[in-house]
Amino acid sequence: MTSIEFPAVQPPDVEARREAAARHERLTKPAGSLGRLEELGVWIASCQGKCPPRPFTRSRVVVFAGDHGVARHGVSAFPPEVTGQMVANFMTGGAAINVLSAVAGATVRVVDMAVDADTPEQVSRYKVRRSSGSIDREDALTEDEARRAVEAGRAIADEEVDGGADLLIAGDMGIGNTTPSAVIVAALTGEEPVAVVGRGTGIDDAAWMRKTAAIRDALRRARKVTGDPLALLRTVGGADLAAMAGFLAQAAVRRTPVVLDGLVVGAAAMVAEDLAPGARHWWVAGHRSVEPAHGFVLGHLGLTPIIDLNMRLGEGSGAAAALPLITMAARILTDMATFGDAGVSGRSEDTASTPS
Repeated sequence: MTSIEFPAVQPPDVEARREAAARHERLTKPAGSLGRLEELGVWIASCQGKCPPRPFTRSRVVVFAGDHGVARHGVSAFPPEVTGQMVANFMTGGAAINVLSAVAGATVRVVDMAVDADTPEQVSRYKVRRSSGSIDREDALTEDEARRAVEAGRAIADEEVDGGADLLIAGDMGIGNTTPSAVIVAALTGEEPVAVVGRGTGIDDAAWMRKTAAIRDALRRARKVTGDPLALLRTVGGADLAAMAGFLAQAAVRRTPVVLDGLVVGAAAMVAEDLAPGARHWWVAGHRSVEPAHGFVLGHLGLTPIIDLNMRLGEGSGAAAALPLITMAARILTDMATFGDAGVSGRSEDTASTPS
């Protein structure tokens, strides 16, 4: 299977990173006293290539929706019909991601990649199919569908960046989507099914056992194609996961910072890093999901989550909840006075003599 080629990812600007770190030393506070906020501000400056960075003016959440055939086999607490119903809820502003994004100053777009229902043309323009295959017994997609989905994600990233988005968040919606995500994480980290399976939407023990068996069976098929990201998406992913991978890879190519959400987006991010090596330097982890597999995602990508609120919703909700802190991190560098500006005495360089 021929892989999709992404242009080489350029790293965030090293000089802007140095300037931001030096500016933090001059701001009216003890050096390092704002902890992770300082680190985030330095990252933002390096992504934008300037210090102080520009305040974010158009943060954009894109929710990728898709159904998964494995959901028909009792691995979720909710019926598959909920995916299409939730797409309508996103469009009318009634979902958690709508509320959180409004508070954080971001806007929301939903994209139907594989919902097993008819959706309005405005969200289904890139739709690849109705529901991906049941990955425990068949491929999620055909080769052509996998390629189209990745290219759709790439095109959506271009649309958002060309439209003025200066920070992106990928969200997910799909009943059963933590199952393929856990398979991808296990395949790329070498973990066993029991280590990556979680409760998802809140399944009981019987459903947990069915989910573990489905992950085990899918993982047997996935391990044959771990060296080919497109084949992995075709075999055990889905159109929504493939589109997210393309979206995240292209955001990095376009030098646009991304806040990652939880397990599903994290699984797509692992594939995106294989599609476009170095893309992870353009991402921060918004939060730590309670899903066990998400911890392996964070370790694999070398990312430290900004918040940990025991969230497991998806939709981009954890990333959106972290967005105000990211905004604060940028504004500290742009708005806070230096010692010189404020006429405040800086750290004394004198050291007291040791008593004899």
